[in-house]
Amino acid sequence: MNKNMTTKIHRGIRYRLYPTLEQQILINETFGHSRFVYNKMLRLSKDAYDKGEKLVSRNDFNYRLTALKKEFLWLRDVDSTALESANKALATAFSNFFAKRAKFPTFHKKQINESYTSKKIHGSNNIALGSKYVKLPKLGYVKAKIHKLPVPNWLIKSATVSRDSDGKFYVSILFEFDKPMNTYVADTHNAIGLDYASDGLYVDNNGNIGTNHKYYRESHAKLAKAQRRLSRMKGSKKNEHKSSNYLKQLRRVNKIHRHIANQRKDNLHKLSAEIANRYDVVCVEDLNMKAMSNKGFGNGKATMDNGYGMFLPMLEYKLNDRGKYLIKVDKWYPSSQLCHACGTLHPEMKDLKIRTMRCDCGLVIGRDQNAAINILNEGLRILAAQ
Repeated sequence: MNKNMTTKIHRGIRYRLYPTLEQQILINETFGHSRFVYNKMLRLSKDAYDKGEKLVSRNDFNYRLTALKKEFLWLRDVDSTALESANKALATAFSNFFAKRAKFPTFHKKQINESYTSKKIHGSNNIALGSKYVKLPKLGYVKAKIHKLPVPNWLIKSATVSRDSDGKFYVSILFEFDKPMNTYVADTHNAIGLDYASDGLYVDNNGNIGTNHKYYRESHAKLAKAQRRLSRMKGSKKNEHKSSNYLKQLRRVNKIHRHIANQRKDNLHKLSAEIANRYDVVCVEDLNMKAMSNKGFGNGKATMDNGYGMFLPMLEYKLNDRGKYLIKVDKWYPSSQLCHACGTLHPEMKDLKIRTMRCDCGLVIGRDQNAAINILNEGLRILAAQ
């Protein structure tokens, strides 16, 4: 492999914003204008689709946006690239619909948590990052908490301004950089296999348990009390006018949810970084966490509070940054049913209530540790075949 070969990598960093009152007003206007453009274009496309006419193409979207700006002059008050991004988002939604990857696009409603994306114009300084600020189109310099600076050769591609459900503002800046192709020779003796565990996070091939606090359950009483208070306020019923007290209490509820999410994310970042620093190869099952969180499985709340679906992407990009490997084993591989010592298949292990495998070869081992060993062996086989 040519060591001079590189690949384009995109990486995002999220910063907390502290906009002035005037900047907040302009941000909220941009949310509304972007939503207006999206819905207006969708209405035109939907009418054409219902009549059996040819749908608007990507180029037609751009022409119609220019016409909209002439018809509605107030659209010029906000960043033009944000409106173009809304246009592009609708075109992508239609592409996914016709490729049968998604349903027909729906109209966007006004919500507490909204966002818009501004594009970096080549050769300009319309988006910039400082030590205590972020420069954004139309907004100018916005005070920000810069907890992490990008590497000097990282190029800014776009900035997504968002307002979370708790009313706080953030900006996610997307960077692009060239990374040399992975020529790292993995030490297969420095490898680990992880088996998903709903009661915790994972069990590795050595029998160690990766613990993750049940943050949702720990805050459940506080959250339930806040939600009960919210349900008794004016505005809790559908189509009822939302009082100021209702909106204040809603922000309190959303703040608790945000705190739980931040706790979970912080812990998962620490666990994934520890594994990525220690091991060269990590083998996991390629699970569908969304399906597993379905209520039909009876463990939806435990799965969502577990955070394993968030943990794997964190682990993957951290390993990639270090030139290491995350190997995914097929989800249908019978890791829990195979005896790792002799290879005997035990169909009775499909019953999740059986927590210990007992094989005729004399092996007695916990089902999760046995599965992790099988995942490790299969992952190393896949890596060797690459």
